[in-house]
Amino acid sequence: MSVASEPRRVAAFDFDGTISRRDTLVPFLARVAGRPRLAAAAARRAPQLVAMNLGRADRDLEKEHLLRRTLVGARADRVSEVGETYAAALWNRHNFRPEILDRLAWHRSEHHEIVIVSASLEVYLEPLAPHLGVDHVIACQLETAGHHLTGELLGGNVRGAEKTKRLRAWLGDATVELWAYGDSSGDNELLAMADHPTRV
Repeated sequence: MSVASEPRRVAAFDFDGTISRRDTLVPFLARVAGRPRLAAAAARRAPQLVAMNLGRADRDLEKEHLLRRTLVGARADRVSEVGETYAAALWNRHNFRPEILDRLAWHRSEHHEIVIVSASLEVYLEPLAPHLGVDHVIACQLETAGHHLTGELLGGNVRGAEKTKRLRAWLGDATVELWAYGDSSGDNELLAMADHPTRV
């Protein structure tokens, strides 16, 4: 008689607003592109950004515009270096939610797999993950052409339904007991997928 295998026990965390108290993308773009270029890019889309904050414009589209105007042509190796130093700065600043750090510690003590599923950028979440005790990162990847960034995302924004799509692809066919943590409407599908959802 075959014995059913134990399920994988996985904890999936959004990052911005869930682990981190604040947005981390815009400060990263300022480091890469410089504040003047970032401000100019935002100014060009000011009406759309206001509409987005009111829920009347496409968040994914506005993010694509911002990335395109700030990152296109940047050297990929330099952006990776900035990602490393930015990850170190985020860790040293330690501007994380204490209650979520406690949950991360609990999941580690239970030997659960921990994954970040985020619309932030992989280029700084990957080097930050070991500091947080995170096993895997599913996040936005920057497209390159040769040695430079195109300003586009590989596979689109990791938000909403895309979070569950990417997470399911990583989990494969395994039976899973899933905890999930998120703070925004972009996490609704992730929380709905979980056996143990927590809205922060």
